[in-house]
Amino acid sequence: MILASTRLLLRPFVLEDAAVLQSLINTREIALNTLRIPFPYPDGEAERWISSHEEKQKHDHVFAVTLRNDADLIGCVGLHVKAENDKGEIGYWIGVPYWGSGYATEAAGVVLRYGFETLSLNRIYAMHFARNPASGRVLQKLGMRHEGTLRQHFKKWDEYVDLECYGMMRSEFKG
Repeated sequence: MILASTRLLLRPFVLEDAAVLQSLINTREIALNTLRIPFPYPDGEAERWISSHEEKQKHDHVFAVTLRNDADLIGCVGLHVKAENDKGEIGYWIGVPYWGSGYATEAAGVVLRYGFETLSLNRIYAMHFARNPASGRVLQKLGMRHEGTLRQHFKKWDEYVDLECYGMMRSEFKG
């Protein structure tokens, strides 16, 4: 499955992406604002993670975010589907060299459309650490509604962090 926007192609990861993935993800800035990404990112983890996608394919739709003009890998966007409730959770990260160009909003928007129009989900939601307001702006630009704050909901690097929650119903999607 390949999804496209004006500037981006979203495609499945392949093992050949591992070296670039490793270099993009192995930064403190990425790890600081994501729950499950460690820093430093262990050698071999990119290959292991990419290889795990086939077994998760039914509920996890994970896409390599690439530039349409030169196919450079710049990040990741995914949708974890809970089919029994017709809902999905969207998550994303974009490599630091590509920040500030609107790629996260564009990629997440493509996946939002895919979730509502192709998968017929009723609800898509997303969460971000409160210390990462840029991620909140991405969700606001998509038209997602702030639904609340889960105070000190996670512990990352010995710090309790608040989690900001956003959501959208299919009936609110303006695609």
